[in-house]
Amino acid sequence: MQGENLYRYKGILNINGLDRRFIFQGVHMIFAGEEKNNWGNEQRKSELVFIGKNLDKEKLTAQFRACIVK
Repeated sequence: MQGENLYRYKGILNINGLDRRFIFQGVHMIFAGEEKNNWGNEQRKSELVFIGKNLDKEKLTAQFRACIVK
């Protein structure tokens, strides 16, 4: 678990099956997220930002890549 080392995180997710952006943010292990505006003609993509200490970048990257559906 890296929750205690996460000071802040936020992002926009392109989730398969949703026509709208999923916006999330959190502090430590407290998380909130909701669907927002439609993508429209904009390129669909996911963007994530993590701020913390001693974060394992490779592990975080691998965990999120495992969620990708092609």
